[in-house]
Amino acid sequence: MFEPLRHLNPVLLALIAGIFTWSITALGAASVFTVKSFSQRLTDVMLGFAAGVMMAASVWSLLIPSIEISQQLHYIKWIPPLVGFLSGAAFLRLLDRLMPHLHIGFDSPEGIPTKLNKQWLLVLAITLHNIPEGLAVGVAFGSLAANLSAQSFEGAIALAIGIAIQNFPEGIAVALPLRGMGISRNKAFHLGHLSALVEPLFAVIGASLVFIFLPILPYALSFAAGAMIYVVVEEVIPESQRNGNTDIATISTIIGFAVMMLLDVAL
Repeated sequence: MFEPLRHLNPVLLALIAGIFTWSITALGAASVFTVKSFSQRLTDVMLGFAAGVMMAASVWSLLIPSIEISQQLHYIKWIPPLVGFLSGAAFLRLLDRLMPHLHIGFDSPEGIPTKLNKQWLLVLAITLHNIPEGLAVGVAFGSLAANLSAQSFEGAIALAIGIAIQNFPEGIAVALPLRGMGISRNKAFHLGHLSALVEPLFAVIGASLVFIFLPILPYALSFAAGAMIYVVVEEVIPESQRNGNTDIATISTIIGFAVMMLLDVAL
């Protein structure tokens, strides 16, 4: 199915993958045209599942390849994964402090003071999720140029599919609350999918960096992992747990992790 894509330029592949993951967010946001609302229980299940996918992708598709590639490039094998991971988390912490945004279900915005209205602050909160996801996809495809055994076309495809799967509930999670604020269905849909437009952008940025500067590859992989884990721990898991649906949200997280692990290992 994906064979015709195998020999394309890695940066072009990253762009295609980024557009694909963005389109699944748009599909989730399109739910505003078919349903009025989801129960809080279902929302927490979807958030838990997304958290599990992101954690598994960070480990299986990013950190483990970073360690293996560090060895192949004759680096001290623990330095690039550690430095990259901590740098990625620090980068998201900085964005979290600087970018004005409002988490779903909260009343007080975070980041620098702004006059942006609540709907745009919600969109920016989901945008923070999508930056590390775009980077992860881009780095995975950009790394194909290195022709190292730790990275494969199938592994990059698995990562893109996993990110796309968890983007569907993310699209729902931003569009339906906007609709609940009285915004029209069309506007809620457009704001919902706009939050994921950073994915193809950062996919191209990530792929271009490792394509041009291959020695940074293991650092880039672990950087994306650190950024994603930061988002999961700081936002996704707490949001899935704070409404009393802790058990089912936790089970959903485990299932999400297992699904992403299966995708990565099977492909």
